[in-house]
Amino acid sequence: MLYNAKESKLNLLNTQLDYITFGRGAKPLVMIQGLGTRGIKGSALSLAYMYRIFAKDYRVYLFDRRPDVRDGITVREMASDIAAAMDALGISNADVFGVSQGGMIAQYLAIDRPDLVRKLVLAVTLSRNNGTALKVVNGWTELAERGDFKGLVADMAEKMYSDRYLKRYRPLMPILTVLQMPKDVGRFVALARACLTCETYDILDNIKCPTLVLGGGKDKVVTGAASEEIAGKLGCKIKMYENLGHAAYEEAQDFNRTAYEFFADK
Repeated sequence: MLYNAKESKLNLLNTQLDYITFGRGAKPLVMIQGLGTRGIKGSALSLAYMYRIFAKDYRVYLFDRRPDVRDGITVREMASDIAAAMDALGISNADVFGVSQGGMIAQYLAIDRPDLVRKLVLAVTLSRNNGTALKVVNGWTELAERGDFKGLVADMAEKMYSDRYLKRYRPLMPILTVLQMPKDVGRFVALARACLTCETYDILDNIKCPTLVLGGGKDKVVTGAASEEIAGKLGCKIKMYENLGHAAYEEAQDFNRTAYEFFADK
């Protein structure tokens, strides 16, 4: 299969995780994606292609959230699930690339299990709640609970993408509404609310591994200031995409290369 992409299930002590692997390299890379309306099942080829720059040097792992999500789950608990998955697969000293909610999870992973993380990239994420994130997340959960999936998908797109990107892809919105409709509304709502449980700012000093922050200057979901705040507290490198928003990870052509080069730098 392209990029040696595979989909698997991992049985843990108290749950089961879907996960994707790709790449033929020897080094481990754990990628933690952001909040989505659907899981990663069926996305092996598209994700491997999106992150193909890592395929030669890495064995890449992408873990889904647990299927039995309960109301009140926290991003720290999600980090614990990923740590358990890494332990089960014998992964340690990995490079970790966390985007949005995945960046929140990655922070806790590096804090609670430093043995698992060699280098860390935190992209378009936050370390403590702010008014923008609160308003956005509450808006998405309200739309989902009302069953207004057209409104949900449209609002997520408006909040995440640049005006230029939206103009290009707006004609596809009806198709995206169907493709991105949550399979399980309760699960989506619980995962969305978990974004508001990230409170790492006061313990960021516990992250000892080399870290790079990537942010969007026009981020309407967590704000660009949230990325700058993390980098300031850690005293680490930061690259801001000043003219892009939350979806800089899709729109910036050098986004994945910047992370790749950071991991490769000795």
